[in-house]
Amino acid sequence: MKKLLVAAAAFACLATAQAQSATYAIDPSHTFVTFEVVHFGTSTVRGRFDKKEGTVQFDRAGKTGKVELTIDTGSINTGTATFNTHLSSKDFFNTAEFPTAKFSADKFSFSGDKVAEVSGTLTLLGKTNPVTLKAGNFNCYENPRLKREVCGGDFETTLLRSQYGMSYGVTGGIPDSVHLVVQIEAVKQ
Repeated sequence: MKKLLVAAAAFACLATAQAQSATYAIDPSHTFVTFEVVHFGTSTVRGRFDKKEGTVQFDRAGKTGKVELTIDTGSINTGTATFNTHLSSKDFFNTAEFPTAKFSADKFSFSGDKVAEVSGTLTLLGKTNPVTLKAGNFNCYENPRLKREVCGGDFETTLLRSQYGMSYGVTGGIPDSVHLVVQIEAVKQ
């Protein structure tokens, strides 16, 4: 009996050692946070945030993880300076008062060994709401240049901007619905 308990304890320690979380730093040159909104029922307006940073804690064997992604809302870029200025104003992102948005997640859902969804909260304009990002792609690979593992994918969701107090134009033809896409790669530290 004693040998059985020792063997069970050794197996439990081995399983724990194999299922440890690793830290990954978000690679800003391979990570893009973009949004799309239909403009008065005609074309789709797209924009992105050029500055973002964060980390991912990821345990593939344990199928768990955590994400902390901070977005500099003042780095908004639509390709048009006057539109960037309007989006930075109190009508939309109010970057003077709320210079960052933050996505925090601690629930990873898997399909086999691939991440299928990441659930957490998005804080924008001082308001926090639950958000689930669905994975369109997910993969990990050994980066030949960095000689380290890189994991990432394309994640997306649709949210209602009015939930964050961004109601400008909702009654005048600018939809409440925003398609958010996060293309992310993170490097194992």
